[in-house]
Amino acid sequence: MDRDTAAPDVTDLPGDRAREWVEYHHESAAPSTYVYEFVWDRTAPAEGPFCTDVDGNVLMDFTSHVAAAPLGYNNPKIMEPLAEFDLVDPLKIAGQDFYVAGGESPGDGLPGSSGLMERLTEITAHYDMDTVFLSNSGAEAVENAIKIAYDDSGGAKHAITFDGAFHGRTLGALSLNRSKSVYRRDFPEISGIHDAPFCDDRNCTAETCSCGFFVDGASQLRRKLDPERGHIDPDDVAYLILEPIQGEGGYRFPSDAFTDEIAALVDEHDITLIADEIQSGVGRTGEMWGSDHYALEPDVITSAKGLRVGATISRSDVFPEEKSRLSSTWGAGDIIASAQGALTLDAIREHDLMDNATVRGRQFKETMRDADLPGVDDVRGKGLLLAVEFDSKERRDAVQKGAFSRGLLTLACGHDVLRVLPPLDVTEREIELGCDLLTSAIADAA
Repeated sequence: MDRDTAAPDVTDLPGDRAREWVEYHHESAAPSTYVYEFVWDRTAPAEGPFCTDVDGNVLMDFTSHVAAAPLGYNNPKIMEPLAEFDLVDPLKIAGQDFYVAGGESPGDGLPGSSGLMERLTEITAHYDMDTVFLSNSGAEAVENAIKIAYDDSGGAKHAITFDGAFHGRTLGALSLNRSKSVYRRDFPEISGIHDAPFCDDRNCTAETCSCGFFVDGASQLRRKLDPERGHIDPDDVAYLILEPIQGEGGYRFPSDAFTDEIAALVDEHDITLIADEIQSGVGRTGEMWGSDHYALEPDVITSAKGLRVGATISRSDVFPEEKSRLSSTWGAGDIIASAQGALTLDAIREHDLMDNATVRGRQFKETMRDADLPGVDDVRGKGLLLAVEFDSKERRDAVQKGAFSRGLLTLACGHDVLRVLPPLDVTEREIELGCDLLTSAIADAA
């Protein structure tokens, strides 16, 4: 496949073989989130945003596997460095009980978990972070973040989350979710979790706010934490957790007034701030972390998806000193995933992909806004974390279906929002092609 000339080529979606594979998969799989009957053929040509399904259809993937494959398919920026190494078995070890090395000395050879953790401390040094705990997933990264925050607080029992939040599907993380009710309904929850409105107007001020966070110029959260008049003792708050940019909740980009107030409150009351960067981190927004766009100074960062493993990053004084307080059989043990994460970070920095994300994201927003499309209420984004909001859920769903039929993969989020996540090295031609497919789907849906 020549990425410079490739284009979607669709005859039948889903085709006969795709239906066969889907049926086979669901003979054993529990019900879960399956958006498309799209079956990637991993043996067929694929590169960057282009991939081939089992029926030979060529599609353009503007989901990047929900940001978990930030450079798309078979990207030579990852594949060529990996090809230099002779891979062995096992490639997944009990990483909390054993170390793994390659090369003559640390830093040489395949960059495993140690190399990944070193890179993570480098890219969080501006937040004074120096310590990493690796795990398998974003939900595990969040679980460990709240564990170390509770541990560091000395017994504080309260926590603060935000309307629209999504932090994972394990029981502890579910307690923090405030997006769709299906995620939490009828499951037991951690006690002491309080919530506050999340800003959904990226241009608001304290005086013009309509999202409910500010009322009469003062924030509801400040009122709740007021030592004299509030109902939450700030000394008994173990942590505040937020997505700098909400993902599942609808790709909501907060205002500076909102993030300034959060930064001021956690500083004023010495509350541990956990930034969930699982979708907004690793260069996706044009900065390494979504927090970098705002006044936020996180004490803990959770990362995953594009990192290929879960990571809880903080300062050594926040992490517990006691052995076995944190542990995981496979944490820090997935050699290939750790190497992919390390090489992804290297590629982002060496090839200026955050700058590319900024330029190509601007191209997408300008193209879609200039098209003046029917039923589109908003086009927004930072870098290549992009969203198109529609006037109804039904229209959004119709556009997503229409884009798929043309060979463009996108994802829904929130109530009526379509999220667009191209690879971080997406080209001008590929953005133009994706916009053409999406605008055609929007026109047909109208």
